[in-house]
Amino acid sequence: MKSLGIVGGIGPESTIEYYRFILEGYRARVTDGSAPHLLIDSLDVNRGIAMLEANDLAGLTNYLSASVERMARAGAEIALIAANTPHLVFDAVEKGAPIPMLSMVAAVCDHARGLGLKRLGLFGTGFTMRARFYHDAFARAGIELLVPDEKEQAMIHQIYLGQLLKNQFLPESRSAILQVLERMREEEKVEAVVLAGTELPLLLRGAAPENVPFLDTTMIHVRAAIEAILA
Repeated sequence: MKSLGIVGGIGPESTIEYYRFILEGYRARVTDGSAPHLLIDSLDVNRGIAMLEANDLAGLTNYLSASVERMARAGAEIALIAANTPHLVFDAVEKGAPIPMLSMVAAVCDHARGLGLKRLGLFGTGFTMRARFYHDAFARAGIELLVPDEKEQAMIHQIYLGQLLKNQFLPESRSAILQVLERMREEEKVEAVVLAGTELPLLLRGAAPENVPFLDTTMIHVRAAIEAILA
């Protein structure tokens, strides 16, 4: 069993989900009553957002890299970043990391390809929806990603930063995002939606229309982490 380091706190609520789901998934596989060795380095989400808003990707890379290095010194053998948006700089962090890193984007792409999906919606922070890191990875796998229009992106981004990161999950916000999904299903023929923000499942889990499933990036990443722990 390998020790896993989790770069967390970005945001805190989804980090709690990672911890809980990794424990549950591990115990479903290993029934001897043991638990995995997990290290969590909880960072300041506001500091990360400030770097993103300033487009300080070098600063964000250094911030995340320092976290990975701290956990490696504490005994972590593998590591992951428990958030989607910081994967903007995942390649740079991974390049300098002293231990192997588990990419959320790669795990979600592999999952979508395994389902045979070809045309997906992408919901997340404005940083994630405007960036190319998801699009480029999925394009290499022959999968097209579509994002909401600019007005819808602004609305989702505001809900994310103004509510979800503050542990506010409002029914009216759920309805507003589901309306975007319905429009994209009708007009753009998306087959499924990638919830590329680890707080989005906290708002939307269980609310997916029957004909447009959600790809829950938290749960997909968690399953990849359990496999890596047990490998």
